[in-house]
Parts: sequence; structure tokens; C-alpha cells
Amino acid sequence: MPKSALITGITGQDGSYLAELLLEQGYEVHGMVRRASTEKFDRIEHLRDRITLHQGDLLDQRSLVDTLRASKPDEVYNLAAMSFVAVSWIQPTLTAEFTGVGVTRMLEAVREACPSARFYQASSSEMFGKVLEVPQTEATPFYPRSPYGVAKAYGHFITVNYRESYELFACSGILFNHESPRRGLEFVTRKITWHAAAIRHGLRDRLALGNLDAERDWGFAKDYVEAMYLMLQQDTPEDYVIATNKTHTVRDCVQIAFDEAGLSDWESYVELDPQFLRPAEVDQLIGDPAKAREQLGWEPKTSFEELIRLMTRADLELLGA
Repeated sequence: MPKSALITGITGQDGSYLAELLLEQGYEVHGMVRRASTEKFDRIEHLRDRITLHQGDLLDQRSLVDTLRASKPDEVYNLAAMSFVAVSWIQPTLTAEFTGVGVTRMLEAVREACPSARFYQASSSEMFGKVLEVPQTEATPFYPRSPYGVAKAYGHFITVNYRESYELFACSGILFNHESPRRGLEFVTRKITWHAAAIRHGLRDRLALGNLDAERDWGFAKDYVEAMYLMLQQDTPEDYVIATNKTHTVRDCVQIAFDEAGLSDWESYVELDPQFLRPAEVDQLIGDPAKAREQLGWEPKTSFEELIRLMTRADLELLGA
């Protein structure tokens, strides 16, 4: 019998790459999708005939239990969340419901419907926020600086709580920023690579950005979903920081993307717009993945420059088609 996995958030960047990886590993892959007036399946369109989709919602306990009973998973990957930090200030309560309380609903549903399943929770480097040490490890205290970060911290600790209280195989990956050509256009890296391509093709003439000095530890989503998978193959459930241990600024990203697009004079296209500054900026997120390297044998394969160049090439192709 092939193993079965359920991915919430399967239509997102990480969900689509994880689905591909699990199919390669011979899994029967199930995905949970929300009922929406406009269904967005473009990231998994090429997989539609190889996966089974179920309608469910992190705000609705009953639908989670029904989805788990229908999919009978050996592994559950909870990737669904309000994933865009900026929106969390506009919809802070909804962010708390989805990204925080939704994890509790999922864990309760697992406990009821498939307590022997292994559970992965998508935690986030945004939990570190105003960082208390550099680089950040699994032992670094959290100091979140956005409603999203606060909700993710709740989701993280409730996962620890269920692991320790009910002996569930439940673990969290504390993933630092990870990008790809499948990243949404609202995220800064993809916004930059898309605009570089659009300017190259004469479709746009400006790129408006906020803080060019903001630093992040950026990796490739396809590399990072491998770490999620490896966490659930271990003998004991533990939490891991998944990162590159290198930081780059938004400015670095702009320079590489515009260079790949054949536009050397990037400064003449970029303008600073205060609307893109955060109410509380996260200054320096940089993760130390030593534990993942030692225990999972995981290391990032794709450098930051390779990542931004491959994203820019994908957007040049997308807009040139």
C-alpha cells in the first residue's frame, strides 16, 4: 500500500512543490482546498489528475474531520494560513483564526480522526521578529512583530503542546523566507523579478518598493519542502530551523534581477514608496540550520543569486510568451 499524505494549502507555493515531491516518492496525495468564488489552481494544474482534492476550511472543525476521514493520511502537512504578512495588519483577527486557532482545530481533528498520522506544522521565521540573537536557532526566544508572527507563534506552541500532551507525532519547521517562480506577486522577491521582466519587455516603467535595506535569509521553496518531508521520516518528532544562514538585502535582490533582465541601471527604474514600509519592521532574520544539517542531512542546494536569476528568467518567459 502506498503511503497517503494530506496537504492543507496545496494550491500555494509550498503545497505545489511538496505535492510534486510526495508524488515522486510514490505517495497517494490529497489536498485540502477552501470553497472560493474564484478557484485558483494554477500552481497545481499540471498535477490535477494525480491528486485528490477535498473541500475543507481551517475555520470549520467538521470539514477538517471529514477531510481526514476521507483521505486516511499517514502524514498531514498543515501549510494553509494567511500567508502574507502585510495583510495581517489589515485583517488581524482573521489572521489569528486561520494561522493560530486553525492549527488547534487541525490538531484536534487529527486526534479524533487519525491519531497515528504524523503532523507537520508550517512555522515561520517571523516568530523571531525583533530578534534576540543572531543567527536564530531552535532555542532563540520569539519576539514577533506582526499579527502574522504572533499567530504563527501560537500555532507553533500549540503543536508542541499536543505533541507533549497527547503523544502525537507533531513537529514544526521554522522556515525562513523561501521563494520561487510560483511565489505570489505581492511578495517582494517576486514583485521585483516580475517588474524587472515587465520593464525589460516594455510593459512597465517603474518599480515601487519600501525598505531597500531590509535583510532576509532567502532560500528556494523547492529545497525547503524536502526538509518538511524529512522531518516526518525521523524516529522522533522535533522542531527544526530551515534556512541558509546567509542574508541579503532587498537591494541585492533588485540588482541581481535587473542584471538578469539586461537592465544594468536599476536605480533609474526604482522609486521608494512609504506605503510599503511596515508599521514595525523586522530587521535581521538569519537562521542557523545546523540541527537540520546534522539530524536530517538537509542543506539548501540553491544560492540566493541562482534563485533570483531563475525567478527572473521564469518571469521573462512568462511575460514574453
